[in-house]
Amino acid sequence: MDTGLSGKVFLVTGGTRGLGRATAEALVAEGARVVLTGRDEARVAEAAAALGENALGVVADNGDPAAAERLVAAAVDLFGRLDGALVSVGGPPTGTVLGTPDEAWSAAFDSVFLGAVRVARAVAGALEGPGSIAFVLSSSVRAPLANLAISNGLRPGLAMVAKTLADELGPRGIRVNGLLPGRIGTERVAELDAGTGDAERAREQAITTIPLGRYGDPAEFAAAAVFLLGDQSSFVTGVMLPVDGGMLRAL
Repeated sequence: MDTGLSGKVFLVTGGTRGLGRATAEALVAEGARVVLTGRDEARVAEAAAALGENALGVVADNGDPAAAERLVAAAVDLFGRLDGALVSVGGPPTGTVLGTPDEAWSAAFDSVFLGAVRVARAVAGALEGPGSIAFVLSSSVRAPLANLAISNGLRPGLAMVAKTLADELGPRGIRVNGLLPGRIGTERVAELDAGTGDAERAREQAITTIPLGRYGDPAEFAAAAVFLLGDQSSFVTGVMLPVDGGMLRAL
């Protein structure tokens, strides 16, 4: 099936590793061009080089108020157009509600929440025709995750931002959706497992809650992201799509 992505240009924030990197690779494989971002200069350079001439790497932090407009300008300047974005904001620090200080909440809000809003707003402003914006959120949109208080607090709010943007941008032919990854084999999830003090036991316990009986592969998440960014989902907007092997029990 033709994804309709060939020749299109997408911004992929957090595109140097994990779910963002897998999605950038999948987009390029479908003939799209990508501007991928990250905070680590070496990682950005490596990722862009690996993807070849159809990728531009830009060092950027979503928490920087000027980053969003700079990234959009980079895409338009190099490739002459912009067709959408995968807005991946990374994972905030672990911790409980009672044990997380104000400054950690504020820093995460600036980067995870407001940073994502800025990127989506800048991308929407640059789109001249139909387009697609997808937020990488978390299964914590629908059910809290242990020791991830900040994620539990911010992700549902971003999901409602995405739903609201879908209403606002729909008349322009711009679709906005969210992806809710569960336990997928990324560096971030490995770090969370290791943070329990017994990574193998944490993994085994998590797998017992997944009907498919395993962690997902980043490429499986990327396939779902490509679906939402591509033409096959042209009548899909305002949706929060779990990519979790059936882990979420809520509708």
